[in-house]
Amino acid sequence: MAKCTFCGNSIEKGTGKIYVQKDAKILYFCSSKCEKNHVKLGRKFLETRWSRKFKREKLESQEAAAE
Repeated sequence: MAKCTFCGNSIEKGTGKIYVQKDAKILYFCSSKCEKNHVKLGRKFLETRWSRKFKREKLESQEAAAE
C-alpha cells in the first residue's frame, strides 16, 4: 500500500489519487483534503496540525528536549 504524500496515512487499494507533477515526481493523496492543501494551497505538512507527519515531528522534538 502507498502512503499519502501529505499526511502520511496508508492508502487502501482502489482509493486515493495519484498526481504527477511536471518534473515527473509522483504524489499520492488519500483524500481531496490532502490534495487541496498540498497542491492548490501550497501548505507544508509540518505546519498542518492534523497530519501524522506533524505529530511525529512534534513527538520527536519533545523527546529530544526531554533528554
